[in-house]
Amino acid sequence: MKICVAGAAGAFGMKHLDALAAIEGVEVVSVVGGEPDDIQGFAAQRGVPHATKDLGEALARADVEAVILATPTPVHAAQAIQCLKAGKHVLVEIPMADNLADSERLARVQRETGLVAMAGHVRRFNPSHQWIRRKILAGELKIQQMDVQTYFFRRSNLNALGQPRTWTDHLLWHHACHTVDLFQYQCGEVASEAFGIQGPKHPTLGIAMDMSIGMKVPSGALCTLSLSFNNKGPLGTTFRYICDNGTYIARYDDLYDGEERKIDLTGVAVSNNGIELIDREFVSAIRDKREPNGSLAQCLDAMRTLDRVERSFRS
Repeated sequence: MKICVAGAAGAFGMKHLDALAAIEGVEVVSVVGGEPDDIQGFAAQRGVPHATKDLGEALARADVEAVILATPTPVHAAQAIQCLKAGKHVLVEIPMADNLADSERLARVQRETGLVAMAGHVRRFNPSHQWIRRKILAGELKIQQMDVQTYFFRRSNLNALGQPRTWTDHLLWHHACHTVDLFQYQCGEVASEAFGIQGPKHPTLGIAMDMSIGMKVPSGALCTLSLSFNNKGPLGTTFRYICDNGTYIARYDDLYDGEERKIDLTGVAVSNNGIELIDREFVSAIRDKREPNGSLAQCLDAMRTLDRVERSFRS
């Protein structure tokens, strides 16, 4: 399968390139960059035969079957629609859009084309969360509360590598999206109650730097989510699952019990890398001509819940 990676020179573009290199029968034939990338030099270093700063040029190539979009959030929906209308399967990094209207428009185009289209909800694929899900489906665990902390230090436009970026990240539509989707996915329910409060907006970035979100599903499980771009300390997200039969703490691809004893995740998945696992699902779904786990349609409920939370800020 021949794939184009757009946003390839960014932090997550490189993660996808590394992940794809581990998947048999996959070749990256094109990379797309933006300013200020030296995408030609980057492609030469990576051994990719085609490079451009024009996504349309890559989509016009007959050898490109599918596209992974690791581009700035504000262009996700428009670029994903462009890919679908060009006849290419697409995996768009989280979030699929930064508002509900664009999310629904993108999902509608996917239905019209019938192509495989995923949103990069990687938490569904992390071995730590997969282990929990299997216990839930087997009836061995029931979530009572998820307590989640997502903390970064982002007082300027920097990416995950600490490099300048040309756009502004968002606590709600990006970072909260991970947890909103995961909570509803693990519970198998859509939140019946959802609200949020946010702190002051940054004077130049124009976004809230601190946020709290609360959710409840009809069966009674709660989710308490705290987010900050002001955290000068350990960075990332910690998920605490408080269940009827134990407490578990997930840190990306690792899992611990409530007493911080590490749980052996051997055999949960073919890889311990969540990005590789989501890319494997994308490729597999295309080959099998099936709906993938994390399809746009499946992830729309998370976008609807985020929209409800955003409207609660205004009220």
